[in-house]
Amino acid sequence: MNPVIKLDNIRKTYQTGEVEVHAVRGISLDVMPGEFVAIMGSSGSGKSTLMNTIGCLDRPTSGGYFLDGVDILAQSRNDLADIRNRKIGFVFQGFNLLSRTTALENVEMPMLYSHRGASAREQRKNALRSLELVGLAQRADHKPNQLSGGQQQRVAIARALVNHPSLLLADEPTGNLDSQTSIEIMGVFQKLNDQGITIVMVTHELDIARYTKRNLILRDGLVVKDEPVPNRLNAESELSHLREAHQAIKLTA
Repeated sequence: MNPVIKLDNIRKTYQTGEVEVHAVRGISLDVMPGEFVAIMGSSGSGKSTLMNTIGCLDRPTSGGYFLDGVDILAQSRNDLADIRNRKIGFVFQGFNLLSRTTALENVEMPMLYSHRGASAREQRKNALRSLELVGLAQRADHKPNQLSGGQQQRVAIARALVNHPSLLLADEPTGNLDSQTSIEIMGVFQKLNDQGITIVMVTHELDIARYTKRNLILRDGLVVKDEPVPNRLNAESELSHLREAHQAIKLTA
C-alpha cells in the first residue's frame, strides 16, 4: 500500500528583507490511506507552512513531495490547480461558503472546475450524496444565514468531499464553534474516516486532537513528536455523556 502523502526532507525558507526565516527545516513524513492525523504546534512552529505544502498551495524550497503517487514538485501551476481540485478536499475554520447560494449549490461548486463533464443532474446527485454523508441533506435548499455554525461546517465538509478526493485537509475546523458543536463535527470526521477517508487536520486544541488517530507536534520547523493517540476519544460517546450531564442539570434546576 502506497502512502497518500510522502514528504522527503521538506524545507521551506522565506526571505523577509535581509533575514532568512526557516519555517520548515527538514520534515520527512508518510501518511497512509485511512489515517486521521492531527498536526499541532505553537505559533511559528511551521504547521501552517507544512499544511500549505501538503495542500499544494505552496512549494517547498527543497525536498520531495508525492501526493497519491504524483510527484507534486514536477507539476506546472495549472496542473497543481487541477490536482488540488481532484485530489484534495479543503475544510477551513471560517467555512468559506457563498452567502447567496444554497447549501446544495455551495457543495456543487468544486465540480464546476473538475473538468469531468458531469451533467447538471449528475452534479446535483453527487452534491446531495455528499450532504447525506454529513447528515444535512434535509437542509439542501437553505442558505448559510439560515444554518447554524455547525451546519455550515457540515456543508463545508460536504463540499470538500464532493469530488471524492484522496485527502481531506482541515485547518482549525472547530475554531469558530462551541464545545458541543466541535464534538459533533469531530464525530462527522470520525465517521468519514471509518469509511476510509484520509484526513489531516491542523488544530491547536489538545482535546480536539484526541479524536484523531495520530498526533504530530511541530516545533521550530521540525517534527518533535509523532505518535498514535492513546485513549482516543469517541465523539458519539462524548456527546452522549454531555447530553446526560445537561439533562441532570435540568432536573436539579
